[in-house]
Amino acid sequence: MPSATNLSAAPSGPSTIRAEVTPTMIPAEAGRLGQLVLDAVNTVIVGKRETLELVLTGILAGGHVLLEDLPGLGKTLTARCFAQALGLGFRRLQFTPDLLPADVTGSFLYDQSRHEFSFRAGPIFTNLLLADEINRTPPKTQAALLEAMQERQVSVEGATYRLEPPFNVLATANPIEYEGTYPLPEAQLDRFLLRVSFGYPTQNEEWDVLRRRMVRRQEETELDPVVDAPTLLAMQDALESVTVEDSIGRYIVALTAATREHPQVLTGASPRGSLALLLLSRARAALAGRDFVVPEDVKAVAAPVLAHRIALRPEMWLRRIEPAAIVADVLDHTPAPVSGALPSHVGLRGGG
Repeated sequence: MPSATNLSAAPSGPSTIRAEVTPTMIPAEAGRLGQLVLDAVNTVIVGKRETLELVLTGILAGGHVLLEDLPGLGKTLTARCFAQALGLGFRRLQFTPDLLPADVTGSFLYDQSRHEFSFRAGPIFTNLLLADEINRTPPKTQAALLEAMQERQVSVEGATYRLEPPFNVLATANPIEYEGTYPLPEAQLDRFLLRVSFGYPTQNEEWDVLRRRMVRRQEETELDPVVDAPTLLAMQDALESVTVEDSIGRYIVALTAATREHPQVLTGASPRGSLALLLLSRARAALAGRDFVVPEDVKAVAAPVLAHRIALRPEMWLRRIEPAAIVADVLDHTPAPVSGALPSHVGLRGGG
């Protein structure tokens, strides 16, 4: 094996779209483009607008999303549609019990023509990665993916390869079939910005799925890009201009802290949960065409952000109490702020 050298960037491969120029954008424009992306995805995914909006807020916030639901409810199709509408490189990685970390990150192979080892990039080198059935693979492989998700880079044989932005992971998991699986522990679940579920469609929505399939006369769907990778980066950067008033920030902290003090909870959400609430509230405000966060933004994303970060007391499972019910109780008992004051951090940049 050759001596590895640290590299600042990894080979992009055919499925990675490099975003080199990021134009300036205001939150209202980011929200307008986000709604167009949702409109495009909704032409394929019937109904579920609110759930799709949650997935998009996770992408806009630059985080990773866990899609936990039963088979056949459109998780894989959702990921593919978002990749097409956002104009991103896309790869799907089917997680299996025999999958190795090198199958995710890549490895060094000997090149006989040049008589040297060269790095072969794994499927993680893309813009949007679908980690299908992440709970099917052993913890060592899960850890390799989650490390790359957190650090935005891959280390192989002493060489470090940067994952080109934008980089988002949509992971899927089956919540009821546990035979032969490796459930993610709480510390690793915490790495996902939010967890969402689609649920069964109504009968009218299910008939609409069949009708659209007959109209397009083929199984595969193809969406025209609404934006591209540089534009997505600009949309993500625009969220930094969304104002969060002090009382809203303290409300976010109060909600997260309340999960730690709830009598039915063993361990509550960490400060990473507060940060996730902040980022997703900003994204939701932008999608609504606003450059400021209101309490309703926080409430709308609280359950998807906090529920998977809560560990209940053992006796609560016997009573079939769900973490989402704890979040709902916390929302009911935590007063929402009413304030029009300017945030205290405005003007602090640059020593003001």
